[in-house]
Amino acid sequence: MDNKKAWVLAIGILLIFAASAITIVFVVRDTIQRTVSPVQAATGNLGTRVAEVLNPTPTVLPDPVTIIHGVRGLSRLETIQYTVEKVITAETGQGPFGFLFGDRLIFVAHGIVLAGVDMEKMQPEDLSVKDQVLYVRLPASEIFLTTLDNDKSYVYHRDTGALTHGSPNLETNARQAAEAEIEKAALEDGILKMAQQNAESYLDSFFRSLGYPEVIFIEATPVP
Repeated sequence: MDNKKAWVLAIGILLIFAASAITIVFVVRDTIQRTVSPVQAATGNLGTRVAEVLNPTPTVLPDPVTIIHGVRGLSRLETIQYTVEKVITAETGQGPFGFLFGDRLIFVAHGIVLAGVDMEKMQPEDLSVKDQVLYVRLPASEIFLTTLDNDKSYVYHRDTGALTHGSPNLETNARQAAEAEIEKAALEDGILKMAQQNAESYLDSFFRSLGYPEVIFIEATPVP
């Protein structure tokens, strides 16, 4: 009987120690979490700040002074717009030591080409009426504007040598080449011919609305 009481007492003491140990484990774990969480948060904030230092958000500060170099009126009839995409590769220093001093980029260019007829170039003798027929000699169509869409144009890839930071003018050169190639593509696709046809179609309706029953366009001398 005494042995049975001794075993019961021993088991009771073990259960008390086990419960105490479990309680201590939970308390210690909770304490560690409360201690580590601020450290982790601080480490995360530090990492964010380091990233901001290494990759700062660019700040654009335009000069408050604006200089207007000229203002002139335009009488241009824009009759067609081309949207063209070109991929331009620009590179420099691609010799035997290109891996050290070379610079190469791939530029995806989205551009716009506007063409039409400059009505300011028309002279009085370019309009004549005979037997109720209006004869019109329009100026030759021309390119008014070739420009890049900066919202859609971007550097797809750039690879610089191990000992160089890259050429500061390489992207500028790529953009200039892109504009030239975009205009060339539009010309090869016949933008000037379509600009002339659209101008004649528009002005035919306009002159007929003024009361001329028939309008004949005389071919203009092409602009060199």
